Amino acid sequence: MTYKHLTIDELTMIESYYLQHNKPVEIANRMGRAIQTIYNVVNKFKQGKTALDYWHQYKENK
Repeated sequence: MTYKHLTIDELTMIESYYLQHNKPVEIANRMGRAIQTIYNVVNKFKQGKTALDYWHQYKENK
């Protein structure tokens, strides 16, 4: 199984769902992504980061 990185569009969708108070499990099911992947992103949002912050951090670490 190969890992497909989240796109900026997907991160923005996750952020939108999160701000609408959707649970990570619901977001994962809607997007067809692993629950852990969504939890990782949501935890960054809880720390005050945005989808764009997450994307830039990923690009720096790549």
